[in-house]
Formats: sequence, C-alpha cells, structure tokens
Amino acid sequence: MTTPPPLTYQEFVGHAAADPAVVGLVLKGSHAHEGMATEHSDHDLYVVLADGAPAPDLGRRTRELDVVVVSLAGLRAAGMPGFERYALARARVVLDRLDGEIGRILAAKARLTADEAFRAAAGWLDAYANSLYRSVKNARDGEALAARLDAADSLGSLLEFLFALDRRPRPYNKYLRWELAHHPLPGWDAGALLDAADEIATTAGVCAQRALFARVEAAARAAGHGGVLDDWGEDLLLMRPADG
Repeated sequence: MTTPPPLTYQEFVGHAAADPAVVGLVLKGSHAHEGMATEHSDHDLYVVLADGAPAPDLGRRTRELDVVVVSLAGLRAAGMPGFERYALARARVVLDRLDGEIGRILAAKARLTADEAFRAAAGWLDAYANSLYRSVKNARDGEALAARLDAADSLGSLLEFLFALDRRPRPYNKYLRWELAHHPLPGWDAGALLDAADEIATTAGVCAQRALFARVEAAARAAGHGGVLDDWGEDLLLMRPADG
C-alpha cells in the first residue's frame, strides 16, 4: 500500500478545524513573526482540545509541520512559568471556537503581573551584576576567555531584567532584534542596545560593560531596585565607569 503524502500546513489546518474536539489552533515560531520565516522554517502549531476530549488522530510531525496537541487547561499552563511563554505570547490565533478565549489566554502570557515582574527583575538584576562583576575582574586579572564567557552570561540576565521591567517575557535570541523593532523597550534605543550587546559579547570590553551598567543602574533605581545593587557595596565601584 502506498503511503499518502504528508499534509501541507493548510491541509492540516483544514483537517484539524473539521474535528469538533478541536477548539483552537495556535501558530507560533517564525511564521508568527512577520518577516522571520525562511525556506527552512516549519509551521509550529498548537492544536487545542476541549478539556476531557480524546486526542484525535492528526498525523505525525513532518518537515513542514511541528504539531503539539494540548488540552485547553494545558494551553493555559504552558510557559507559566517556562521557556515556552515568549513563543505563545507572540503566537497567532488560527482558530478560536471559544469566543476569543484562546486569544485571551495568549494575551495573558504576554504580560507579567506587577508582582511577578518586580520579583523577576530583582533576581535577574542581581544575576546580571554577578556576571558583570566577574567579567570585569577576570579582564583585570588577564583571564580573557573567562571575561568573555561571563560577559556573555551577563547579557542574558540583563535582557531578562530589561524585559521584566516592562512586564514582558524575554524573547528568544533569534527574535530579539524583531521584538525590539516591533515592540521597543521604553527608554531604550534598540540600535544602541543591540550594538552594545554585540560589542560586549564579542570583546567583553570593560568600558562598554561599564557604560551599559551606568544606564542599567539608573533604570534599576528608578524602578525601585536600588537595594539589590546597594547590597554589592564597594564592589559597585568595579562595575561603574571609572569616572562615575
């Protein structure tokens, strides 16, 4: 018996939408970010079932399709917390049989609560300061590789902090430039921030790290996180610009 060819994305959507157990379809990944899809991009699709509904036979993963089948409760829980949160926060609703409920679930993932954001920002600020401090010390002591590794670590924590200040999940690295272009961080010039991150990740330049920290410190104190930095005591002097 000849195996039928795999379904295309559009064919799969039509097949899934015809199943009454399917209450929603959610597209995430490159195809949900305008201008980001390439010839290598598959379609990452969540198939959302009514709670308690048996899982239908919707085929298997193909080169064009990466399908995840979840219950409605599973969609609510996905990424809360977790790595998947950003992907779903920027996902596109393809089908919603629940009068907008699928869209509301995704919108909730895109916005951290005030308490959640404040706690997260404090933790990531401390982690950023820790890696920055280690990087600058390693550069001072002639440990160039360690300095670059710590500088790279610091940037991940810094981005988590900056997005938490705006009550948003941090985008994946692939989508950072896209995110800043379409949804800028208040008070930050996207081009300047990306240039600084590029220089620091490449060279671990101490002057560049200190200059960026000066801006971060001002933003952190304005947001009520001065105590996190004050706990570093005199070690802050190593992180700040030499003439600061």
